[in-house]
Amino acid sequence: MSRIRYAAAILLAALSVGPQAASAATIQITMQNLAFSPVETSAKVGDTIEWINKDILTHSATARNDDWDVTIAANKTVTMVLTKASDVEYYCRFHPNMKGHLTITPE
Repeated sequence: MSRIRYAAAILLAALSVGPQAASAATIQITMQNLAFSPVETSAKVGDTIEWINKDILTHSATARNDDWDVTIAANKTVTMVLTKASDVEYYCRFHPNMKGHLTITPE
């Protein structure tokens, strides 16, 4: 293969890869002392929320708009991938005084 053809093949291969998508993030939301922390969180579609329950009680992360309802057993962690952009208020079904807010923006 001539040098020109080789260079053209390398250039074509590089161009076909295209731009790289931003990598997804993992956002941790902790439940401890009957509270979510942080209370206000921002994330993007494709990010993972890691719900970490440090209490000795079972909690939930229940979206008021019915987008999700995750139950997290005592001293356990549950993950959830965000699939749509929205502005979500959430709470614990078992302890309704536990409240949080998640702003999910497009990728």
